[in-house]
Amino acid sequence: MLIRRLVPADAAAYRALMLVAYERHPDAFTSTVEERAGLPLAWWENRIADGDGADELVFGAFDGERLIGAAGLSFAKRPKERHKAKLFGMYVDPAARQGGAGRRLVEAVLAAARMRAGVKLVQLTVTDGNTAAQKLYERCGFVPFGIEPQAVAVGDRLVAKLHMWRELCRKPHGDAPPMRKTP
Repeated sequence: MLIRRLVPADAAAYRALMLVAYERHPDAFTSTVEERAGLPLAWWENRIADGDGADELVFGAFDGERLIGAAGLSFAKRPKERHKAKLFGMYVDPAARQGGAGRRLVEAVLAAARMRAGVKLVQLTVTDGNTAAQKLYERCGFVPFGIEPQAVAVGDRLVAKLHMWRELCRKPHGDAPPMRKTP
């Protein structure tokens, strides 16, 4: 398995993977399959544009040539929030789960966040009740800090999101840095 940053040449595979993700797991994503299917391929290419100073990075897990998973990292732009980054759009094809792709994608996101000057922590949200994803994030050093009730409307249902965060260490040591109860 290869984990690497996606580049514009990966846009079609990334789009196809994420449209499946939105379709299969509407509770897990803020975006809908209808919303994203209507976007041109150029939108997907721009999201994974090359460049060290990009506001968003997306990493892919590959089994040979096949993209089997993705996770994104966005950097806050506002001056008072530039110390934060957000993990977004995490998905691994069900046939490839339990093979370490999810953990390796999270590790790639964390490594990229450490490389960005001034970034001190990474946040994410996970659908409340998605125990498998929450446990993966906890194994990677994330801790919960709150639940947002009625965060996402999925049809007639309102779904809560669990907010999690992880402090970054510039030089990784062990599996996770010391954690505090609240940021």
